[in-house]
Amino acid sequence: MDMDVSELNGACHCGRVRFHVKLTDGLRTARRCSCSYCRMRGAVAVSADVGSLYILSGEDVLATYQFNTGTAEHHFCSVCGIYTFHRRRSNTGQYGVNAACLEGLSPFDFAEVAVLDGENHPADTGSSVRLAGMLRFERAGD
Repeated sequence: MDMDVSELNGACHCGRVRFHVKLTDGLRTARRCSCSYCRMRGAVAVSADVGSLYILSGEDVLATYQFNTGTAEHHFCSVCGIYTFHRRRSNTGQYGVNAACLEGLSPFDFAEVAVLDGENHPADTGSSVRLAGMLRFERAGD
């Protein structure tokens, strides 16, 4: 896997929502979050600056979910239900992009993914972003 990839196309499961993204630091920003919503969603997200994600089609079927403070905007396809990207609460100048939606990638391609402590969000605790642990993936036969 090329960790230095800087631009990729992405889509939801049904293909109605399509986008192009320029990543902030390739795939090195891959992470998960332990907040109540992300824990249930289970996605691996990579980072892109706001203004670096371009919706190519399907904006009309893109839905948004917000909870708690309403700061984070979680976008998903209203047809197939797949989470595509979200505007971060911890950094509203960034998007977290679902790695599974990016062309040629799978969340299982990452050997290790940082898990951030979203249960104790920095905006609530006044602290910096904390690492809750690392998630390791192993492929059968490895």
